[in-house]
Amino acid sequence: MASGSKSAAAFRTISEVAQELDLPQHVLRFWETKFNQIRPLKRGGGRRYYRPEDIILLRKIRGLLYDSGYTIKGVQKLLKDGVPELTEAERTATPALMSPPTASPDTNAEELRGLLNELHDIKEVLRNGP
Repeated sequence: MASGSKSAAAFRTISEVAQELDLPQHVLRFWETKFNQIRPLKRGGGRRYYRPEDIILLRKIRGLLYDSGYTIKGVQKLLKDGVPELTEAERTATPALMSPPTASPDTNAEELRGLLNELHDIKEVLRNGP
């Protein structure tokens, strides 16, 4: 099972999801501002609780951004068109064990431009709030 002894159907806190996906919590919160499909339940004090389907979507977004080299705008378009199904390997993969993508210098330049745009977006969120 994913987080300790919880069942697969159990809700997860942001810290559990962040640990499971090997991501900082602030990245998950930032993604909520960029992907309206991510809608964790929020309880008292603003605590987030992620459903199993939220975690599947987050895993897919993570894979598209980090492993497939998509930009946030590219993933937004994919999600708008309908999120691709996870493969069994993606569904069960541990992020640390996923192999890095192989890319050409042109792809790396495009990815760097996308990352730069994402950093500008993050800067704006930090400056002005979500």
